[in-house]
Amino acid sequence: MSEEWAYQVRVNLVDAAAKLARKDPENPALKPLSDILAKHHAKLRNQLDAFADYVAAAEQRGEENFPLYKWTKAVIEDPAKIEKHSKAFSIHVAGEEIYGKDVADALEAELQPLVGGPLVARLTKHDSNPANNPQPPAQYR
Repeated sequence: MSEEWAYQVRVNLVDAAAKLARKDPENPALKPLSDILAKHHAKLRNQLDAFADYVAAAEQRGEENFPLYKWTKAVIEDPAKIEKHSKAFSIHVAGEEIYGKDVADALEAELQPLVGGPLVARLTKHDSNPANNPQPPAQYR
């Protein structure tokens, strides 16, 4: 029996575009990307910002209720990982972090031509299969 996984499309933006997307997502310089996202009712969510929000929520509501707290906190305190994740964005569609394969495939196909241009450095599609996703290192479990 095959299981239906949920998907998420992610982009890594070039330095200047990443800074704009985090501070001024409506900036006209981002229009080629913004137009595609709007067509799919999608928005960018910066990974570093998402990690920081997760850590803040854990610290406010109780770390024991947030199984990835220690790992995520270590990430947002590591300068190399800050640099990496400040350019990484997940794409949320209609307010959802994950969505069906058909939605992810359509979004990926439209974004692909932007890869290697002045905005998008890298494009990836991820599924929710735990076997395909990183697990916390032993010291954070």
